[in-house]
Amino acid sequence: MKLDPAVIELLKLDPEKTSVSSAGGGGCSSASTSKISTTLGDGGEMMYFMKTGKGEDARVMFEGEHASLAAIHAAVPNLCPNSFGHGQFSENPSTSYLVTDFLDLSSRLSSSSTSTSTKSKSKSSIPPPSLAAKLARLHTTPAPTPPGHKSPQFGFPVPTCCGDTPQDNTYNPSWSSFYANSRLRFIGRRCSPDDAELAELIETTASKVVPRLLGDRHLNHGKGVTPVVIHGDLWSGNASRGCIAGQTEPQDVVYDSSACYAHSEYELGIMRMFGGFGAAFLKEYHGLVPKTEPAEEYDDRIALYELYHHLNHYALFGGGYRGGAVGIMRRLVGKYGKGEAEL
Repeated sequence: MKLDPAVIELLKLDPEKTSVSSAGGGGCSSASTSKISTTLGDGGEMMYFMKTGKGEDARVMFEGEHASLAAIHAAVPNLCPNSFGHGQFSENPSTSYLVTDFLDLSSRLSSSSTSTSTKSKSKSSIPPPSLAAKLARLHTTPAPTPPGHKSPQFGFPVPTCCGDTPQDNTYNPSWSSFYANSRLRFIGRRCSPDDAELAELIETTASKVVPRLLGDRHLNHGKGVTPVVIHGDLWSGNASRGCIAGQTEPQDVVYDSSACYAHSEYELGIMRMFGGFGAAFLKEYHGLVPKTEPAEEYDDRIALYELYHHLNHYALFGGGYRGGAVGIMRRLVGKYGKGEAEL
């Protein structure tokens, strides 16, 4: 397989010492994946991971994933592969590409930070931090202030794709407004346009439940929440153990990210929806990142965040995801949708 000159130029490779082969993974239905191997001047070998896809959807997806990996990597460098860049092939401009560190995946996630690597032979060696510890660090690193703004915002500088859904990440100073408009109402418009019951439930949830549970004067005793970068699509299939370039032993890592600057608990919605992380993970994580106050509403907030992913999966795949979304909304509307919304 021949490597396009645009990628050769991006990575400053010697084409005579570089090969490309097929690789697994990809994170979306429309992407193809490859491994780039090149021989360095000292005789060593360097490997990269490349995704390719055709059309505007692929261009938007790769731009969003590049920005997502860059934001996560800036906060917690050993949590995800670094992205080297994205663009269009010079010989076939309709094909877009994304190039990242090659991630050599091995075993499953550790259950807590007390676990040790099976490859570690020294009793005195310090095991790498667990996913819970890395995610806690990510979720306690405040988002940067975007150009043109005076404070950190909820949103992201570019659209990102959750699955194949390009998301609206328009900056917003209010978390409740961002979640109601750029997540629930946004994904509602991508669901069945003739489903009046679903549309009404989404609107009631966005206008009543979201302000009541996520209102800026309600959370953390009126202090609101600080935007932090989140992975955005962190189900168990997007987390594993593996070695990123330069690492000497497997660590807990994430990939195929769909980042935005958000409330840290938003991350936990899809993690609960599909499971796979377990009680030990949550115990360790919340020992480092306490539940947002009021803590007694935590489970309902996570259900509200899980709702978005039910709706997104319904928009993408149809089927039984509608029932999960309707069940969450009926319960939350019944509990929180009757009184005045607290903004």
